[in-house]
Amino acid sequence: MKFRNVLLLLLFTSFSFHAAGKDFNILDFGATKDTGKLSTVAINKAVAACFKAGGGRVIIPAGHFKSGTITLLNNVELFLERGAVLYASTNHHDFPRQQQPKYRSQKDPGGWYALIYAEGASNIGISGFGTIDGQGARQVPRPGPKGAVHEDRDGRPRNILFISCRKISVQDITMQNSGIWNQHYLDCENVVVHNIRVYNHSNRNNDAIDIDGCRQVVISDCIMDTDDDGITLKSTGAAPCEDVAVTNCIVSSFCAAIKCGTESTGGFKNILISNCIIKPSACPTEPIFRTPRIGQVGIALEIVDGGIMDGITVSNIVIEGTECPIYVRLGNRARKHTEEAPEPGRGTMRNVSLSDINVYNAGNYCSSITGIPGSPIENITLNNIRIINRGGLRQGEYTSDPLKVPELEKEYPAPDRWRNLPSSGFFIRHVKHISLNDVTLGSLAADPRIPVIADDVEELKISDLQTDRPDTAVLQQLNVRNFKQR
Repeated sequence: MKFRNVLLLLLFTSFSFHAAGKDFNILDFGATKDTGKLSTVAINKAVAACFKAGGGRVIIPAGHFKSGTITLLNNVELFLERGAVLYASTNHHDFPRQQQPKYRSQKDPGGWYALIYAEGASNIGISGFGTIDGQGARQVPRPGPKGAVHEDRDGRPRNILFISCRKISVQDITMQNSGIWNQHYLDCENVVVHNIRVYNHSNRNNDAIDIDGCRQVVISDCIMDTDDDGITLKSTGAAPCEDVAVTNCIVSSFCAAIKCGTESTGGFKNILISNCIIKPSACPTEPIFRTPRIGQVGIALEIVDGGIMDGITVSNIVIEGTECPIYVRLGNRARKHTEEAPEPGRGTMRNVSLSDINVYNAGNYCSSITGIPGSPIENITLNNIRIINRGGLRQGEYTSDPLKVPELEKEYPAPDRWRNLPSSGFFIRHVKHISLNDVTLGSLAADPRIPVIADDVEELKISDLQTDRPDTAVLQQLNVRNFKQR
């Protein structure tokens, strides 16, 4: 029996070694550890040789290297050894515009720019304990027609951009200082991002990771700190973002820490966000977009450009800080994902569960769950939620009349459009079938606002709502039909 086990182990080891392919060190192809010189050609030669050999690893050894665009091919893994740092060039000419991909999306500038790029590739990866540094503070926009510059599409290179790729693995590496979004996975399938570290505070639009119209995605055990959004699920094109799990992550952001939105054309389905910590950023500099230092949003769920959000579960979350801990928004910005696309109709948001969320040291924007007239959010449950906000507001520092809170359905979806709402805990408007179970709301300093306001709500169920204001009303109802409380 022991012999058989040893034989099986040897067979497995042999298979694993064979399956892993060969290693191709970039130094053997002319790369140099001198960052005054480019290693772009050498790295791409190593990738091509690895691909031609049937796959394997392209090794970036310990040392500092500088490169322009690296294009990954089928069955190639870029491996950064401990002590390796791959710097992005800061010269526009080292990032040629890629051919416009078949898959079209709202962010498409007519051909993309990136440090590490792939389109239509399969079984690719980036791993190792090295660092990718985009030198983002030195990445400047390319001039558009007649000198015009369009933010998000101005030619600053992403650190990683994979389009319409399959079987992707990114693990263990550190990424920092991207020119724009740090890593962007667009119309990809079967993606695993595990145990990475991201620090991104060098330029505008410094998201940590953008999962955009992708299917079958797992993001786990990551630590991220960003100036813009942290872990962001988007749908900037026709493909939905579906079957996505985000778990065991620590996220800091000056904007939204974990978000489904802002773009929503293809929609979101079967999204699981669990076991995460959201906390203020460690960055000592001021936020580029002048957002709150404690973060603007903890968890954001948004449908504003058409699309359907269905089957969302958020559970076991700790939120320290953020002005708006929970922001759920169905709007009608109706932005087209391409110029030739029809204007999207109103979207749909339904079957959302938020549970076991512990929030402390929050700001005063107030959590909100809001649809638009005639298009309510449907079937949403909040269970075991605890929110302690800062409080201490005085008359005139918040909107006192809930009927004067503007709809803003065409606006960019963010709570700073409303700032301090007339409620301190939850502002609920245009919702159908919502239940609040075991919800505790409190303030560090006295807050004159009503804890919960419900406006234009059909079927509101409340069970065990606790506040630190037992002597005053905790719920204001405005046009609520079928209210049940235990």
